[in-house]
Amino acid sequence: MPTQSPLTARLQSVQRQHIEHIFQLGEGLEVPQLPAQATIRRSWLRCLNEYQLDPTQPRPARVVPQQILIEHRESVDELLHVARAGVEQLYQQIAQLGYVLLLTDHRGITVEFRGDPNQDQQLRKAGLYLGADWDERFAGTCAVGTCLHDRQAIICHRQEHFDASHISLTCTAAPIANPQGNVMAVLDISALHSPTQHESQNFSLSLVTLYARMIEDAYFLQRYRNCLMVRLDTSREFVHVNGRGLIAIEENGEVIAANAVGRELIAVHQRRWPPWSTNHAPMLGELFECEIADVLSINSGTDDQLRAFRARVDNTIYFISLLEPRRPRPAQQATPPTSALPEPLARLGADDPAMRKVQKLAERLRNEASVNVLISGETGTGKEVVARALHESGNRAKGPFMAVNCAAIPETLIESELFGYEPGAFTGGRSKGMRGLIPQAHGGTLFLDEIGDMPLALQTRLLRVLAEREVMPLGANTPVKVDIRVVTATHRDIEEMIQQGEFREDLYYRLNGAQLRLPALRERADKLYVIRRVFDDIVDERDNRVTERATHALPRLRADAISALLAYAWPGNVRQLKNALAFALATSESDEITVNDLPEQCLSQRITRQTLCLPDDDCAEPDNEMLELLKEQHWNISAVARMLGVSRPTVYRQMQRQGIMPPNWRG
Repeated sequence: MPTQSPLTARLQSVQRQHIEHIFQLGEGLEVPQLPAQATIRRSWLRCLNEYQLDPTQPRPARVVPQQILIEHRESVDELLHVARAGVEQLYQQIAQLGYVLLLTDHRGITVEFRGDPNQDQQLRKAGLYLGADWDERFAGTCAVGTCLHDRQAIICHRQEHFDASHISLTCTAAPIANPQGNVMAVLDISALHSPTQHESQNFSLSLVTLYARMIEDAYFLQRYRNCLMVRLDTSREFVHVNGRGLIAIEENGEVIAANAVGRELIAVHQRRWPPWSTNHAPMLGELFECEIADVLSINSGTDDQLRAFRARVDNTIYFISLLEPRRPRPAQQATPPTSALPEPLARLGADDPAMRKVQKLAERLRNEASVNVLISGETGTGKEVVARALHESGNRAKGPFMAVNCAAIPETLIESELFGYEPGAFTGGRSKGMRGLIPQAHGGTLFLDEIGDMPLALQTRLLRVLAEREVMPLGANTPVKVDIRVVTATHRDIEEMIQQGEFREDLYYRLNGAQLRLPALRERADKLYVIRRVFDDIVDERDNRVTERATHALPRLRADAISALLAYAWPGNVRQLKNALAFALATSESDEITVNDLPEQCLSQRITRQTLCLPDDDCAEPDNEMLELLKEQHWNISAVARMLGVSRPTVYRQMQRQGIMPPNWRG
């Protein structure tokens, strides 16, 4: 039997002691040699009790097959594109010190790697390699896996590893979070051998954390490159070159997303004023003592393109710069501000943030026939209107738009209505057969409304149509090829239906290539625009039915009617609004629609005309009802704007016109 070398014998002795220490911790014993870090001790206990890992059975490094690695890399392709510059820069700083670099995805699979090719065999054996799996559930306590679990930067030095075969390694890792704060990757530097002292890795921790934040911010800038963005810092000198905070905003000041520093600022704000954060995304003006106009004018109104604003939560002064979108922005347009969109999409809304998101996404999807669109929202929010706008603004506008209400067709007829049938296919059918609604949509768009009411058996056939792009009419032997864009809509919770076995999960994911979520009318900031647009559409439709145009003036909504319409909650949404306006037009004795012409239910939450002096009305001197509303809502401008169905700037203009000053005004 060959004699063991002293080095091998010593290593085995250290491994045995290491395993003994793990078992002693599991038994609750006090052992002086246990790791000082509480995070490491908690991880060891997870490995023993939760993952059922056996420390006496070291596991060889697990490297996933090439095809699996490709799938993992593809899932983080956008991050890899952004991160490679930082990965290269960091590796150049650590390579001469014997370190390798790993970038893993959120499941612990190494998707990017830099190391010394001369150590290739040793690195692969140790798991310091491309495709290596460092999930804590498999590899035990380690920098990557424990970092993923605890969502914080960590050093795992030598015998702090759970697996005895890893105790010669030193590894330091830091998480990389997406704009929502969820860990999407881990940056790690490791070495096969290192000094014994734990403190030798403190600088590694600072370095890895710094580069993880740099990659995280670079990803944020890339992700929101087409949005307005503010960069902020408490130091004026560093804002332009290395401002720590990044916040992407809409043009009205609504916060879209933020990096780690920005998210912490928002979180502190929301903990202090929780009522402000329950129903809407924060506005920049709620975080800082500023108006959005002050922010938008930074680049043109200051010499160094910086402005100082005070944070509302703690009075800290922040210096803010404005980053313009990389994509050229269209010139300012008259209301509605979305007029740069194709006309059918522009008409969907004005200055409501939720509808602007719908319009922008619809604009990007209008020519993407391969992406099926699911439109969700309460009953009556205008899902078919959005579907038609998507169709009419795209390259299929000259093709047919076939709308099918799956809830309105009897279950016994829905199959024949959709797919069609051959002559003699069933008793009671047309003698010449019928071409189904799906074949009729060939070259255009098929809109399936209330898709949640489609029978399960028919869902299977629809799935086959979507997969194969062909239809088999009832009684036919040969399928019919179809070229269709599929848009669906529902007011139901499809995911809950899937859990209840009422809807096919595979069909849902096939239909939900992209989702457009429509806000309820009561939630829209552009309610006034919707009221006037719907009213004008009804007037135009009525006039088109008349052979000879009337010579009298067109009907108009008086301000008291508009106030009542703005105040009503509209449980039936736009559909109910349309019915109410049609009723008022049909029953009014003049061309001026007043509050007395509206259905009775619209008067239950009436706000008098003096509450809001609308921009194009000739208003008398307003009374103090606006002031009372502001006091009632604790000077929350957003809440008052939602109550009145207008935008925040409109409320500010009315406050200025009426000389109303908030109690905390410092101007």
